[in-house]
Amino acid sequence: MEVKNNALSLYEETEIEDGFSVLKFNNESQEPQRVTREVNSSFIQFHFCAKGSAVFKFNDGNYKLPLQEENSLLLYNPQRDLPMNLDVNTDSWVISILISIKKFHSLFSREANYITFLSDENKNRKYYKDGSLTPSMAIVLNQLINFNLHPSIKPLYFKGKAYELLSLYFNRPTDVDVEQCPFLVDEENVIKIKKAKEIILARMAEPPTLQELSEEVGLSLNKLKEGFKQIYGDSVYSFLFDYKMEVARQLLASGSHNVNEVGLRVGYSTASHFISAFKKQFGTTPKKYIQSLV
Repeated sequence: MEVKNNALSLYEETEIEDGFSVLKFNNESQEPQRVTREVNSSFIQFHFCAKGSAVFKFNDGNYKLPLQEENSLLLYNPQRDLPMNLDVNTDSWVISILISIKKFHSLFSREANYITFLSDENKNRKYYKDGSLTPSMAIVLNQLINFNLHPSIKPLYFKGKAYELLSLYFNRPTDVDVEQCPFLVDEENVIKIKKAKEIILARMAEPPTLQELSEEVGLSLNKLKEGFKQIYGDSVYSFLFDYKMEVARQLLASGSHNVNEVGLRVGYSTASHFISAFKKQFGTTPKKYIQSLV
């Protein structure tokens, strides 16, 4: 597959198996970034925006489909190829699943009539659907984005999470999230948790304490910790650590900052502490990581 991208570390693709891939787009730069990838007509495309926004462009840019935060797009056209020309806006995260129609059919029984485009009458028609993400889907997306297990486990982990994401996408009774996450019934709490996430990311070099954060967003300490774990699948500071390390990795890859500068940008006052943290996350030192890019 031809893949072009203008920013190091923006694009990452994991092939789960033949005809089934997970793509991650993570633009932490100060400018929108373009990614192009060939996709033929035998594939269904699922796109999920966990943060920020992006725009899909077709027909040489004459037709555009925006993808906003906490929304999804399903695209399928058996009559023609639909190459991805994706503009990922600054500070944005997008997860995409590409799966062949043959593989997709094998996941569902013939009784799954509620999946409209699987019906015989629609199998040769193009299909488009947008929708909003449920909190359960948001959790899976964040787990994919902040994956932090041994590299040898990655294909298996991504396969499980991709299946989970597709299951949640097609299983949307109105009370599904109420049953699974009673905390999330209160939309006001969800808004406060999201605000807490934005605060710690914006102040990652000098983040507030959990107590200060809970007071700032107006939630008790326990509700903040429980709610954050439910929505983002991790504790506040573990989530922040993964984010800081990814920012550091992208800054190092850009070549515009040295190790000391990157450490300071993400909140480490000494280079040795930053090097230790980076090695814990990625299994290599910042210097060796930079050398591996040459």
